[in-house]
Amino acid sequence: MFPWTDGYHWSATHIIFLSLFFMVVLVIFSTFVSAVWRAASDLRTHRAAKLCWQKNFADLPEAARHCRHQLAGRVASRTCDNAFDCRQCANYTQFGSLPSNVPTKNVGVSYSDKLLYHRGHTWVRPERDGTFSIGLDEFANHVIGRPDSVEFPRSLDDVESDGIAWRMTKNGYEIRVRAPLGGTVISTGGPDEGWYLKILPHGQPNLRHLLHGQEVPGWLAAEIDRLHLQLSMPGAEHTLADGGMLMPNLMDAEPEADWDTILAATFLDS
Repeated sequence: MFPWTDGYHWSATHIIFLSLFFMVVLVIFSTFVSAVWRAASDLRTHRAAKLCWQKNFADLPEAARHCRHQLAGRVASRTCDNAFDCRQCANYTQFGSLPSNVPTKNVGVSYSDKLLYHRGHTWVRPERDGTFSIGLDEFANHVIGRPDSVEFPRSLDDVESDGIAWRMTKNGYEIRVRAPLGGTVISTGGPDEGWYLKILPHGQPNLRHLLHGQEVPGWLAAEIDRLHLQLSMPGAEHTLADGGMLMPNLMDAEPEADWDTILAATFLDS
């Protein structure tokens, strides 16, 4: 059926067959080239991390997608449909301004009104030199305790907002910590300083997607309720210490818990 085979003779049937055959080959080849080009373009324009995050967000249960205004008590119930990105929310301004300083409430874990919080349990602190420090919040620290290993990006590497900022392992589980904003890594901090990144952001950062003020205790209270439910199994120990504070080193204290599910919900890595 092909011209390079012995005894081949041209005919209308052969011409039609070869036309269709090479048309299919051309379509497959062009599709492959287009897919490679789009993938390379996504990486160049930093869209890959965004696409992965949107897929993860779509997989979150509705109970994990409370709007920040519900957490702050401004509305009785509202589900976020914008991947927690208030920077792109057309309805954001209808709820009024967000107070930055409110009295600290006891919700079972400490937090600071001087920090901004990402829902993947990292905090953000603007520095005077234009950089931003990023670290694990106290909820995450209580859950993990001391990690077995930590893999930070290298200096001058880029991290993307909602992409992976760094990786940790604990008791055989991999923990992927999301970046609350994008930028270039300037330095990292080890266990003695608290695990953190210092980054120089890509341009002037918009921090509207980060939680602060009265939203933070509402969010942490909901997270602790979620953790209690996930740890409520026969024989499980209490997760709150005396005084209503979350117990430290929960991964060591509760080794039989479903840590795949708990870590996925904690670090938005479904």
